[in-house]
Amino acid sequence: MEFDGNKITHFFCGLKVQFRVIGALILRELHTRYGRENIGYLWIILEPMLFATGIGILHAGSKETAFSMTDIRPIPFAIVGYGTFIIFRNIVNRSAGTVEANAPLLYHRMVSLFDMLFARVILEAAGIMCSVIILLFLSYCIGLGTLPVRPIYLLLGQVYMTWLSLATSIIVCAITYENATVERLIHPMTYFCLPISAIFFMLEWIPNPYRTWLEWVPLAECTEMVRYGQFESASGHYFHFGYLSLSCSVLTLIGLLSLRIVRKHISIN
Repeated sequence: MEFDGNKITHFFCGLKVQFRVIGALILRELHTRYGRENIGYLWIILEPMLFATGIGILHAGSKETAFSMTDIRPIPFAIVGYGTFIIFRNIVNRSAGTVEANAPLLYHRMVSLFDMLFARVILEAAGIMCSVIILLFLSYCIGLGTLPVRPIYLLLGQVYMTWLSLATSIIVCAITYENATVERLIHPMTYFCLPISAIFFMLEWIPNPYRTWLEWVPLAECTEMVRYGQFESASGHYFHFGYLSLSCSVLTLIGLLSLRIVRKHISIN
């Protein structure tokens, strides 16, 4: 088998161009969504911070008797849980109607539907991750929380949640194309995911067989991984890298095939 250097060079040149396209789409999304007035682009971090802060304040008044023998405290518990879930909620909600809103961009040969979705995912996930890190640090500074004890696991949990959100958003983008009824159902459906996402509880608190059922939910596994990264006493028995990788891969494949079918029906006038 001969080594073809030209093909490798061509591949990396194409990859470089694609990175530039995605970077341009991220800047366009930033400017379109937040503009340059007032605090401008800082809203990408401040917006999720406001949501997570509100949830954290609600949990601040909860009794700590259940956590008296552990390092799990209500405010960081709420921040890492809700801060991880809104990655999924925001990305999936914004993916509905993506084709109709960005159809003119498809005039450009190098821009694809996947590029549009991927740019939104990177922008949304980066902003929320920064918000979570800032809030955890602030809660530590004022004595209401602790720093992550396993930061790699916390980051991996959010990366898996981002991958899961990307895969789901591709499917949502495809099924909502020219289907206003389904598009309106996406927002309530993401809230229906709250009870099974484990953001308000830990799986070790749930009795069987319900805990076993929840272990099949990728959302819950991502949340458990993030909590394992944050708290020393959190259990690492309720998430599985192999299962999460397989689930996200299958959903991504389904999404890409769906997007390919939809692309054939898009006419740019």
